[in-house]
Formats: sequence, C-alpha cells, structure tokens
Amino acid sequence: MCGFAGFLDPMARTEGRARAICRAMSDRLAHRGPDGDDVWVDAEAGVGLGHRRLSIIDLSPAGLQPMRSASGRFRIAYNGEVYNAAELRDELETHGRRLRGQSDTEVLLEAIDAWGLVPTLERTVGMFAFALWDARERRLHLVRDRIGIKPLYYGWIGTTFLFGSELKALKEHPSWVGEINRDAVALQMQHSNVPAPWCVYQGFYKLMPGCVLSIQGGIDSRSGFSPLPVPQAERTQVQPVSWWDAMSVFRRGLENPFLGGAEEAQEEIEGLLGLAVRQRLVSDVPLGAFLSGGIDSSVIVSLMQQESSKPVRTFSMGMDSDQFDEAPFAAEVARHLETDHT
Repeated sequence: MCGFAGFLDPMARTEGRARAICRAMSDRLAHRGPDGDDVWVDAEAGVGLGHRRLSIIDLSPAGLQPMRSASGRFRIAYNGEVYNAAELRDELETHGRRLRGQSDTEVLLEAIDAWGLVPTLERTVGMFAFALWDARERRLHLVRDRIGIKPLYYGWIGTTFLFGSELKALKEHPSWVGEINRDAVALQMQHSNVPAPWCVYQGFYKLMPGCVLSIQGGIDSRSGFSPLPVPQAERTQVQPVSWWDAMSVFRRGLENPFLGGAEEAQEEIEGLLGLAVRQRLVSDVPLGAFLSGGIDSSVIVSLMQQESSKPVRTFSMGMDSDQFDEAPFAAEVARHLETDHT
C-alpha cells in the first residue's frame, strides 16, 4: 500500500528539527508500509519527505524511498504502481538511461527527469499519488492518478504547507490546529461522506483525481536567500491543474467510435481486459484476488487463472445474513476455476 507525508515549512531551519518532524509524520503511517521507512529533508529549503514502504516490486534497498533521481534534480515519495513500467523502462534505456534497480518508482522518477512531469503522467498506466521535489526549480508537485485510487490530502497552517496519504500524519506536525470545517460536516450529513475536494478540517483538501498541485518552495538559502513562505494572497492562486479528465476521454470515444461488429467488439474487450490483468500480475511477492462470485471479480479471476501456471489464490468474506452473503457464489466460481480459495 505504502504511504508518505511531508511539508514545506520555512521555520524548519535546522536539519535535526526538520527530520524529527518528518519522522513523526511518517511514523503515523506505519500501517501502510511495514517493510521500510526513511525521511529526506532539505532544511535550507524548508522541505521534508517521509515514506513508509510496502515492498511489491524490487524488494532490495534500490527501491527505498524517498528516492533521488540519478541527476540529483528530483526527490519522490510515492504510493502506487505503474503497470507499464517495463515498457517505459525499455524506452528510457533505448535513449541511454541506465537504471539502478527494478522498481517502478525509479522508472517513474527517471521518466520525469527525461520527459517532464505531465508528459510522463500521460504515458503511465497505473494508480498512484506522490510528492515530487524539484531541486532546480525549488518547486513541490503533488500528483494523483486518473481515477483517484490512491489518497492525498494537503493544506495550510499559517506559513506551513502539509501533505500526506492520511490526515493522521498531518496531525503530527507541531503547527497542527485541526479546526473543524462546518461546511464539510454539513456535506457529511447530506451525503454520508465528505466528497472531494473537501475535507473535515478547515483549510485542508483532498487532491482531486487526475490533478497536479505545484507550489514554489522559496529560494535556496545557500544562494544567499532564506526560504520564502507563500504569502496569504498568493495561496488562492495555488490551485490544482488537471492533467487528465474523463470527459475528454468520453469525447474522444464519440469522435472515434468502434467500427467493428459484435464479435469483433467482444474480442477487443477480451484483449483489453487480458492486457490489464496481465500488467497487474507483475509482483515480487505473492498476490491474490477478492472473489465475490459476481460478474466483475469472476471475470478478473478467470483471466488471472489463464495467465497462471498454478491455482490463483482467492479470498471471500461471508456474512451472517443470507440476504447479503455472497460466499456460496464465490465458492462455486472458485471450484469452477480451480483456485486456491479461502
């Protein structure tokens, strides 16, 4: 799962203070990443990144985060998986880039260094949220995947900008206040949830899916200047920018309709679903699937079993109520597909 947290804080002038704050924030996310943790800070610029790792691809230290690009320009704290990382790696290596490890994190980082942030995002197939520090431009970028599968919260407290995978990490910063947003409470009462981009705390938000939020981090004090807090008046100008939206995809579909017949459409859909499942089976640790016995999960497990030389591990949760219990249907599908079912 992984998790990350961090800050832009002009008052975090010493490395010891910045590291302690960052460590406290990332430690609150230990449940998201039991396999490794680290923090990186540039106290001169007032920036800190903390990461908790759940190792899926490349279990070696080469996959540790926050990760530095080979050029030294970028640092990333990343939660997610890029499913077409192998194809992107091949393209990078064709153009002379040599990667140190096998992680998709490094592929994403080096691709950004080679092609730029948005052009890289447009090439990715995956689910992710990440924080990217650009040391050359002194800018922090927060990024969320197309559909918003991975969470990312952000907001201001005074001159300090906080961000993280979960709100509990933000609460560990010493500047935290935590004033309740009454409008968000009203939304909760109306919709039984707080829809994005709103958040239960005043001044904090969920980054919208398919968006990038970029913030200037100030001037490096090693050049003779101190890091600059973003003035209150300028914060209203710091707005997420969309790099992908579903409506554009919908319009392209209308402009370029599928011209084949029903059988050809069936073959096309099966091919696309097969490719999607195949890309998601890349892992250096055991994986499985939740099986409900419904159409969606049954199709996915069927395609997984086609790609596997041994029984796929499947899991279901039963309920006491016969009205809602899907466990018998899942068990029937598991028997048919000969999965290793729990």
